[in-house]
Amino acid sequence: MVNLKNKNVEISLHFLIWLVLFFLPAAFSVGSDADWKDLFRHFWIQLIFLAVVFYANYTYLVKYLFEDKKVWFFVVNLSLILTLIFFKNQISDWLEPNRHRPSDRRPPAALFYFMDTLIYMIPVAFSIAINAGKKIQKAEEMKIEADNIKLQSELQHLKYQLQPHFFFNSLNNIYSLIDFAPDKAKQSIHSLSKLMRHLLYKTDVPTISLSEEVEFLNKYIELMSLRLTDNTKVYTNFPKVIPEMKIAPLLFISIVENAFKHGISATQHSDIHFKMEIMEKEIHFTASNSNFPKTDADKSGSGIGVENLKKRLNLLYPEKHEFHSHLNNGMYIAEIKIITD
Repeated sequence: MVNLKNKNVEISLHFLIWLVLFFLPAAFSVGSDADWKDLFRHFWIQLIFLAVVFYANYTYLVKYLFEDKKVWFFVVNLSLILTLIFFKNQISDWLEPNRHRPSDRRPPAALFYFMDTLIYMIPVAFSIAINAGKKIQKAEEMKIEADNIKLQSELQHLKYQLQPHFFFNSLNNIYSLIDFAPDKAKQSIHSLSKLMRHLLYKTDVPTISLSEEVEFLNKYIELMSLRLTDNTKVYTNFPKVIPEMKIAPLLFISIVENAFKHGISATQHSDIHFKMEIMEKEIHFTASNSNFPKTDADKSGSGIGVENLKKRLNLLYPEKHEFHSHLNNGMYIAEIKIITD
């Protein structure tokens, strides 16, 4: 539909340009002694043949130039131009047989042919320029399309990478409950099934509502809190009223997972805080936790979460996001700022 519309615009533009070119001589000759024969001989026959040269190249001959058949391109064009010049002179002689008196001193005919050839090269040059512009535009469109396909493939890969990572971490937490709190383990499996339903049916889209993402985070935090002891306190500060905003799914889950992974100690008191602020089109999300780094022997989690998040942010929100993480008084703080459209 778009191509058809562009084609109609192109045809209309060509028609308008040639219409103006054909009527300009008549407009300038108003009030003079010139009749239609003079206009035809001096202007219109030239314009008609210029149009023939232009469209012969525009629709057909230029492809020889772009297919590296330059010799063939120049030979055909030169033959066409010389033929048209010959017919133009014949038509002019037929319309005004006595226009050359024997006593007239005229330049050699070769000079007229040379000058006319230069004039006829103008539409050739225009047709080359227009077709070259179209090829450049088409190449640019193909590059953009290829980049978009690559972008979607990378995002899909990152999403598929994130989901098993999330599932793996959740199962690790449920496994730790089975021996000493089987009831909590059952509840955790039930909660995980709800979260997996969200992963299956809510994340296979470019964007979801911010309220759905917050609901998913709350459910995940509830799931992870089931295995915590009294030594760990979890605090959430999410907006009570969430505006209608769309974001890419699963943007915050990685740093939430990270907070539970590194913010819990079996013997020491620890705090985990999650906070979200919304300011017009900006979303600020902060996760802070007591810092208990995992040892190399701890294999709970693959460590891909934060790196995955950084790649997704770069692909989804180029120049419209910030991600920072740092230590402050024993607390590990990760902050995301996203500017939505």
